[in-house]
Amino acid sequence: MIPPIANRFVAGESPAEALDHVRTVNQRDVNVIVNLLGEHYDDRAPASDDAAEYRSLIEDIANADLDACISVKPSQLGLDLGEDVFREELEDIVATAADRGVFVWVDMEDHTTTDATLDAYEELAREYYGGDGGGETDSSSDPWADGGVGVCVQANLKRTREDIERLADVPGKVRFVKGAYDEPADVAYTNSQRVNEEYEALLEYAFEHFEDGVAVGSHDPAMIERAIELHEEYGTEFEIQMLMGVREDAQYDLAEEHEVWQYVPYGGRWKSYFYRRVMERKENLWFALRAIIGR
Repeated sequence: MIPPIANRFVAGESPAEALDHVRTVNQRDVNVIVNLLGEHYDDRAPASDDAAEYRSLIEDIANADLDACISVKPSQLGLDLGEDVFREELEDIVATAADRGVFVWVDMEDHTTTDATLDAYEELAREYYGGDGGGETDSSSDPWADGGVGVCVQANLKRTREDIERLADVPGKVRFVKGAYDEPADVAYTNSQRVNEEYEALLEYAFEHFEDGVAVGSHDPAMIERAIELHEEYGTEFEIQMLMGVREDAQYDLAEEHEVWQYVPYGGRWKSYFYRRVMERKENLWFALRAIIGR
């Protein structure tokens, strides 16, 4: 049993519990990004096991016709064991998802993983989704109806402006977040106001130059409002992404007018996930406490 302080943020330990949560929030017009908890493996077996569970999850999502996709972490798929291991496991997942019409997000971890993550994402996006920005669907109003791939970038990293210029013509989608890792000052902005300024600048570039849509991964009302303004200015499609358990009333309200996705972790490793995320930065601790009391 997951205690109340954690089950607000984690949808149970099994795929069945996660999919039950998907059905519940789908009824409120909120889509779901499902993430199996796990990261930083030093052995191939758990990485392959998690990859197999993701492939099974893809089948379940497709068979149940749920408004859901998946999101994977590079270190969960063996990046710590070697870039070749990570790519092999990720490609198997993407191939299954492409066949079943399910979208795959690749999460971003700390700055040491950025190159390997972006390289794998770009290679698979071009291999599986050509240059037409979203599979083979011509008749659907949703360019990602046949699946697709996306990657996350972090506004606190100083390199990200150059990275998104590279990603602008990749046939995939990009999620913009501020960044949750405690990165060194030589590679990252450490002042929150500077990160906010960078986030806004990255959003404006994306709305102006990206053709395949923009994912706004933020709980900050000011950033969400800015994204809506940029959508009205440039016409670029976008979606809002928020974590399970955080500002859920706002998620439901926003879903009445905009596309909203809730990031939903599940799995037996919930304890290490919860405590690591809360304790790795003091900002995350206050973030969790504010979410629990509804602020």
